[in-house]
Amino acid sequence: MITVGLTGGIGSGKTTVAGMFEDLGVPVYNSDKQAKELMNTSQEVVSAIKKLLGDEAYYRDKIDRGYIAEKVFNDDGLLGELNAIVHPAVRQHFIEWRANQNFSYVIQESALIFEIGSQDFYDKIILVTAPENVRIARVLHRDTQTSEKDVKARIDNQLSDNKKMISSHFVIENLDLKITKVKVMEIHHQLLRGYQ
Repeated sequence: MITVGLTGGIGSGKTTVAGMFEDLGVPVYNSDKQAKELMNTSQEVVSAIKKLLGDEAYYRDKIDRGYIAEKVFNDDGLLGELNAIVHPAVRQHFIEWRANQNFSYVIQESALIFEIGSQDFYDKIILVTAPENVRIARVLHRDTQTSEKDVKARIDNQLSDNKKMISSHFVIENLDLKITKVKVMEIHHQLLRGYQ
């Protein structure tokens, strides 16, 4: 079974692309969704987060995302420590999930593959890109509570697409959904062939 990483910066549309692979019957693991889940359900993760950020990190037994964002937003050290709790838990959960899949390849959708240095874990990496102005417009459209300045800051905080492209096996420029779908089909067939 081939393990494929699917990544892309904020607003690139990697979740849309992941959905296209799912429509083809490919098992897709959403790291962000699972991380949120594990932060609420894994006793090990919960106690490590409480130890790091205090009991206030949870409200009525659910993670208080606002509190956590406030604590780690301008503190790279603290963010690094939080990631050191969550990322290994997600990796372990993914490995267990993958063992139960029955397909030529599986996809792990993750915003941070290159940022956390986990590119060597994957057999292939798909990078989803889009011009910065398009990415900003998409994020502002789906999240009306955020500002252009905030989105720009988040983009600047992530590794540039040019740097990610160097280590990616496939690049999808996600501007026109019809063209994106064609590219997804091409990659899908290449991955199926690679498995034979």
